[in-house]
Amino acid sequence: MNLAPHVFTLRQLQYAVAVADTLSFHRAATRCGVSQPSLSAQLAQLEDALRVKLFERDRRRVLPTAAGAQLIQRARRLLVEADDLIEEARRVGDPLAGTLRIGVIPTISPYLLPHLTPALRQRFPRLTTRWIEDKTDALIERLAAGELDAALLALEADVGPLDHEVIASDPFLLVTPPGHPLGAGRGPASPGDLAGTSMLLLDDGHCLRDQALSFCERSDAREMEFRATSLPTLTQMVAAGAGITLLPELALDAEARPYGLRVRRFADPAPHRTIALVWRPRSPLAAALRQLATAMRAAYPVHRPTRGRRTARR
Repeated sequence: MNLAPHVFTLRQLQYAVAVADTLSFHRAATRCGVSQPSLSAQLAQLEDALRVKLFERDRRRVLPTAAGAQLIQRARRLLVEADDLIEEARRVGDPLAGTLRIGVIPTISPYLLPHLTPALRQRFPRLTTRWIEDKTDALIERLAAGELDAALLALEADVGPLDHEVIASDPFLLVTPPGHPLGAGRGPASPGDLAGTSMLLLDDGHCLRDQALSFCERSDAREMEFRATSLPTLTQMVAAGAGITLLPELALDAEARPYGLRVRRFADPAPHRTIALVWRPRSPLAAALRQLATAMRAAYPVHRPTRGRRTARR
């Protein structure tokens, strides 16, 4: 059977996606490293080949047509698959050589990467890891677009149909200022202990906020009006006596101990988040990423038990 040539090229699809992203032929041409007339001519050929008008354009603006928007989404998927094909071919000899682009959420990166980076460098000396920090929703979008190879996230967030390997279960701890009655209690705390209390939580967009808020609702605790933009801000507010909070154990050494805060574990079933390495289904890097996840599990820090006492100041 004779195979007819395709009526478009991958480069033409790249031009269409660039225009859809920038809503400008000039900016799209700059992004693609070509002249604007060349880009316009190639897009005209693509529209002729597909027999569909992809963009509405006048002197002031450029907008995808309804049909164009659907086709450009298909073009994005085709380009991701093409990139995966190139990546798979490049890594046939050694899938853990070269550069991996891995996203990581802000409530994990400063506490886990100092442990992972030297361990991965020792285990995979030919691998360069490029870490990209962002919130969960943004990382998932970049994964789908092929801008990332994998990401370190909490599985309790809505991560969609991604493949994954669990790295660790990270329990939430009750953190209070010195002198707070909840911090003085002996033994594990229970959800009922938080009834009627006011909790400091992270701002919108952090998956850790959603998990902590869900636990507070089950415990009849109230959220305070102040919302922190980061875990350091959260713990400094607790240290100032502004309230109490939930802190993932992974952040304990960096955030709670320097301020002499009191820390209590929760009775089982304790609230927690599940840290995992996730990637696109059918990624050509799946086998290599599973090896990477195994090394990450081995490098995950082990914390000392916390028994309802004040953490020592450094």
